[in-house]
Amino acid sequence: MPDQVRHDNQAMQYTLKILDSDDASPEHRREAEARFRKALEESLGDAALVLPIYRAWQRLIATYGESPDPELLSEAEREILSSWQAAETAAVTEAFGPHRYMGDAMYEIGP
Repeated sequence: MPDQVRHDNQAMQYTLKILDSDDASPEHRREAEARFRKALEESLGDAALVLPIYRAWQRLIATYGESPDPELLSEAEREILSSWQAAETAAVTEAFGPHRYMGDAMYEIGP
């Protein structure tokens, strides 16, 4: 089974890959990816929202920097920022919590 998994379900039109977790076995990495994916989707409300919200968050960060001042953002931008930050925090906690050696791992989300 490849490390990068693409789900055939129409609602899950994104890929997720855990990076930089050299100490983890492929099985542990797949399990972490599944936990990460589940937490993202539950936090955002639907698998179909993951990629669009992630891309919108990336544009915000590219425009305003890593820690944008909420006062400079529109209401919609603040909602995207807070939604992604909450989803990412939940996903990182769910995926890496019981596997501390993977705590510094990075992730990649794509189409």
